[in-house]
Amino acid sequence: MDKKLEHQFVTELENNQNIVHKVCTLYTNDKHSHNDLFQEITIQLWKAYPKFRGESKFSTWMYRVALNTAITLYRKSKKRVQTQDYDSVIYKITANEYDPQEEEQLKLMYAAVKQLGDIEKALVFLYLEDKDYREIASTLGITEVNARVKMNRIKKKLKTILNP
Repeated sequence: MDKKLEHQFVTELENNQNIVHKVCTLYTNDKHSHNDLFQEITIQLWKAYPKFRGESKFSTWMYRVALNTAITLYRKSKKRVQTQDYDSVIYKITANEYDPQEEEQLKLMYAAVKQLGDIEKALVFLYLEDKDYREIASTLGITEVNARVKMNRIKKKLKTILNP
């Protein structure tokens, strides 16, 4: 890779690295696993960057590579990778007003999302990141209609999990 392309990649990665950290948090349970997955995603991004044609935003392409890498490793893993427990990070979240009922609802929602499949988690993650269905579809490599259908099914599934 030439120096100009390398510089572009490093700049884009630095500007968008929170995407990779969010994906790592979604699919890992501890700092060591998080760092390993971050490194693997960065390697995959580096390998794929020369083929990035700019047909989508860099961040959309980055979501796609990061999620595909995480899902591939998640599926290859002999044991299921545990996502980070909500209780272990709640102290890191600052809130202006404490609402114990809202906190309990968030815990229940996180527990429900953890029961979803890997692709479903990715779709919920992108939906909660306020991505529109066009960008979700592009990131996950599915049609926009398929993304909408899957999201509706996931919403029903979460309702069933939360209200058995």
